[in-house]
Amino acid sequence: MRMNKKVLLASALFASATVAQALPTQSTSVPAVVSKSSISTAAAIQVAQKAVAQCKQNGYSVTATVVDASGTPLVQLRDENAGPHTLNSSYRKAFTAVSLKKPTADFADMIAGNAKIEGLRDMDDRLLFLGGGVPILVSDTVIGAVGVGGAPGADLDVECASAGMTVFK
Repeated sequence: MRMNKKVLLASALFASATVAQALPTQSTSVPAVVSKSSISTAAAIQVAQKAVAQCKQNGYSVTATVVDASGTPLVQLRDENAGPHTLNSSYRKAFTAVSLKKPTADFADMIAGNAKIEGLRDMDDRLLFLGGGVPILVSDTVIGAVGVGGAPGADLDVECASAGMTVFK
């Protein structure tokens, strides 16, 4: 038993020394704070409202989800007649668009035509490669994304998501 305590203590000291060596020293200049631009909640509400209103005007009941730059949902607005599945699909489309910094329709087309990258579909459960997710850019910086789900076709979801982007014009 006594030998085990010595081995444990030696292992702990070795691990501490190894971690300490891997950490930057005080003389190394590293940023202490990282700043990232992200969409405001007020703007996210407007984007979601415009997207849902556009689809409603076209006769479709949808859900629009707006995520911030890190993929965290800020707003989820569901038309009262939208199916319950649209909550998840709109979030996943928004998450995919912000995570990959491109419209989800681009990836849907790319994956459909290339068997070598079909594995992208299984990379993360939150990703969804269907049209309807659009990154929100301000000055070439992705500050969030909007995802729309529920229209009778991914191209129609894209149209409504794009309508939400008019907030920034």
